[in-house]
Amino acid sequence: MKRNSVFASIAFLAGLASGSFVQSALGTLQRKDSHASDLAAIEKLHQEDIEATLSQDPKRLLDIWTEDAVRFNPAGLPAVGKRAIQAENEKVHAQFPGFKVLTYTPKYSDIQIKNGLACESFRRESEYKMSPDSPLASWHAQGLQVLKRQNDGSWKFAVVIVSQ
Repeated sequence: MKRNSVFASIAFLAGLASGSFVQSALGTLQRKDSHASDLAAIEKLHQEDIEATLSQDPKRLLDIWTEDAVRFNPAGLPAVGKRAIQAENEKVHAQFPGFKVLTYTPKYSDIQIKNGLACESFRRESEYKMSPDSPLASWHAQGLQVLKRQNDGSWKFAVVIVSQ
């Protein structure tokens, strides 16, 4: 009888240990899957940013931001909130009705993802015309941005700090 209870106890502890190991291993796999899906969704945001910038479509330019986003540009005060970012965009287009982005090439590095936020550094290059008759101009910038995972698993820009 004692033997059976010792064997039962050993079997129970072995099962508990192996269950804990399996749970830990599955958790690691789930985190890797989650990280991979986050990276894919962030890459989708990067592509949406490129498409919105090249098209200069007002709705698309706004859809890539969170409601409480903050955009820091080197030439002025930060735009706080999606509506402030929209107002800045509208001001540029009202001032320069023929504004057109011809090329836009962002490069991202040093991405860190944790708890629904991602931080990455960037370099961006662009060629544009302020009007159809104006000369070609170029823009080079670097900076840091924070992205925020949305409830649907997509990502949006939450903070963008641009320096030139």
